[in-house]
Amino acid sequence: MSAAAAPDTARSGRWRVDTDPERVERDLTCLVLTLVELVRQLVERQCVRRMDQGDLSDEQIETLGLTLMRLEEAMTELCEHFDLSPSDLNLDLGPLGTLLPVD
Repeated sequence: MSAAAAPDTARSGRWRVDTDPERVERDLTCLVLTLVELVRQLVERQCVRRMDQGDLSDEQIETLGLTLMRLEEAMTELCEHFDLSPSDLNLDLGPLGTLLPVD
């Protein structure tokens, strides 16, 4: 909420939210890409665990590796398209730290 909205709040007793359509679109894009990146990293970790446990055949490992590389490339392209950096996707959760691990 901007400082300009404060006088209206005092007079009308209601809150006003100033919205910028371009910022809303960017923030929504950032949120969606953050969720996709979180799921991608979780799937990648699960694949590594299964590989370490010997649960996957060589063919499955090859397929998963290729799929995960392509997904990472797609995420990189999307971030570039929307002018976002990997740090933009790492939400700060306050005392809990960040959502995604920092490499």
